[in-house]
Amino acid sequence: MPRLLTPLSFVLIGFLSAIYLPALLPSFIVNVRLTPPPNTNITLSATDNMADALFKLIRNRRSYYPLGKEIAVPKGRIEEIVKEAVLHTPSSFNSQSNRAVVLFGGEHDKFWDITTSVLKPLVPEEQWGQSSGKMSMFKGAAGTVLFFEDQAVVEGCQSSVPAYADKFPIWATQSDAMVQFVVWTALEAEGLGANLQHYNPLVDEKVAAEWKTPANWKLNAQLVFGAKTSKAAEKVFKDVNENVKVYAS
Repeated sequence: MPRLLTPLSFVLIGFLSAIYLPALLPSFIVNVRLTPPPNTNITLSATDNMADALFKLIRNRRSYYPLGKEIAVPKGRIEEIVKEAVLHTPSSFNSQSNRAVVLFGGEHDKFWDITTSVLKPLVPEEQWGQSSGKMSMFKGAAGTVLFFEDQAVVEGCQSSVPAYADKFPIWATQSDAMVQFVVWTALEAEGLGANLQHYNPLVDEKVAAEWKTPANWKLNAQLVFGAKTSKAAEKVFKDVNENVKVYAS
């Protein structure tokens, strides 16, 4: 029996269709309408095309606080999402410098215990109550994805193409940001909430020691995920017409 579209494949197909298909296929094929898989929380109308579906997911990808531990999405599905994101997110010269560690359950709790132990000596006592509350909130979620760049890959690119040596670290960070976005959006498609944190480089040494990550893996961000317990905060947008300029001739 053929495998049904999963939420992540739905996102990726929509993304690729929006970019590549218009140039390759007749418009009647590009405008095929799809119904999303039943386990996504995004509702599509009969007139939605794939690009519309992608942007609905993007609009629904928000920062959620706090998050719960009880989730219906299997650990294997979340692992699949992260692997697909790392595998298929573009990188400069196809260097594939993105790396990730997925933490569930006690391993997730351990990361936030480590972060708490690192932060406490650095935060003034009168401010620790607020910081401690944040640590407890993050620990209350279901899991954390740690995002890394492989510096050995970046340095190899710099050696191979010295003309762009100063650009490869920037490009690697841009690629890593895309992986973070893909994973975050895919988790949203599965009905999960998430928020992105940056406690690196304070925790880098202890993370490397605890999870045996290679010395050339540079930690960039931590995506906390779990069950949504409240709505996302209201978001105010700047005028997009001031931020995007279009010229045609």
